[in-house]
Amino acid sequence: MACNDGFSGNYFIIKPEEASFLDLFYLLFSADLEKRKFIECQEDSMETDRRRRWIIFITVIIQKILFLIAKPMAWVGLELEEWLNLLSYNGGFTKLLSNFITGNVVMPLNQSVTFTSYVGIADTRLDLDKSIKLGDSRYYTALSMMASKLSYENKVFVQNVVTNHWKMEFIGFYDFWNDYEQKVTTQAFIFQDRKTNPEMIMVAFRGTEPFNAYNWITDIDISWYEFSGVGKIHGGFMKALGLQKKKRWPKEVAQENNHTSFAYYGIREMLRDLLQRNEQAKFIVTGHSLGGALAILFPMILFLHEETWLLEKLEGVYTFGQPRVGDQKLGEYMNKQMKLHCVRYLRFVYCNDMVPRLPLDDSTLMFKHFGPCAYYDSFYEGKIVKEEPNKNYFSVLQAIPKHLNAMWELIRGYIIPYVKGPDYTEGWCLRLFRVVGLAIPGLSDHGTQDYVNSTRLGSSFPSLQLQDLTHQEGLEK
Repeated sequence: MACNDGFSGNYFIIKPEEASFLDLFYLLFSADLEKRKFIECQEDSMETDRRRRWIIFITVIIQKILFLIAKPMAWVGLELEEWLNLLSYNGGFTKLLSNFITGNVVMPLNQSVTFTSYVGIADTRLDLDKSIKLGDSRYYTALSMMASKLSYENKVFVQNVVTNHWKMEFIGFYDFWNDYEQKVTTQAFIFQDRKTNPEMIMVAFRGTEPFNAYNWITDIDISWYEFSGVGKIHGGFMKALGLQKKKRWPKEVAQENNHTSFAYYGIREMLRDLLQRNEQAKFIVTGHSLGGALAILFPMILFLHEETWLLEKLEGVYTFGQPRVGDQKLGEYMNKQMKLHCVRYLRFVYCNDMVPRLPLDDSTLMFKHFGPCAYYDSFYEGKIVKEEPNKNYFSVLQAIPKHLNAMWELIRGYIIPYVKGPDYTEGWCLRLFRVVGLAIPGLSDHGTQDYVNSTRLGSSFPSLQLQDLTHQEGLEK
């Protein structure tokens, strides 16, 4: 089916796998980007200043390194998860040693209701906070964060938690195809909360997996595409969501070669089917990290395709630790469309988390956040701001405060279970992550533990305020 896909013809694409080190060397000294074979761009979009060339150089170097270590990185992640699950299955190191001596070692089973990812091992909570009940303004944001955390687990694990812990209806866990990388790169699951009125369907996108090099390559990709009347959008996130090589964003797309469907199109069709069965139901889209970027871009394509009926059913978009996804023009377009369709959007940022501060917000890279930000400090005190403090992370003035805060977070992990209860206990795996955060402050802040804590312990925003946040003018900077 032919239709206008909205693509303006303006783009800037970096293909690191095609860049030789000689090409990169020439890049630093030549402003003629057109001659670089690993850069593909429409003439009007070329940026030739030295700062931009340095950023391209560094980005491509990092991506090439990630390509090189992708397999060993995945192997390390798999072995680490196996080992951590082995310890968990056998009750710790001492009991594992005892079981080994007696020949009673319990081996972990992948894709099972008990096999946990590294993310789940660092933050072991499965149950929802019983103190946050339906009607509490934190209910949907707390549920969204738990769903975002759960999305890192395997299908059987997710189904068990949704069904037996949350007492909700599990719809499905899905793998989605990337047309550019010619493989599955995107995962999401869908469930339904039938206890609410109206019934709520939730779509949770999986975020950046710690040992998945290709996820990190997507995150740091500074390629972009421009869509007429919409703005410039992060190329990596577009590809993960279902951008087509030939037609970009056609309204309908045919399934080819028996591949798993593309994320946007597959989820849209499932939502159409579910919402037609119950026209009173609504839906929420959520995600952490990369998942948050996909969550906010999903309604952007709905706007582009004028999916009015679906947009009327969209209750809200809640993202956690979300990176920037486009330029200022995209932000203006999204704010206008969200106001027009009454879509509630809230972007959660915890303390010094580095990911929401990337890609950089400056005249060189043009990436900017939009919509309201619920910012929480290390005491889980929240406020609504237009932009999180230290918006580009790499600030010399903030270096010492960030390291001191990382030290406090490590100490806080020992104190908080005595103050807030055992549900906030931090295990040795998370504490080790906090130690790494002493060297790279802001890295451990991206973990799910603090985002779950923020939605449970943080300030409660009144429902009316939440409804108007997207449209509010003059937000606090």
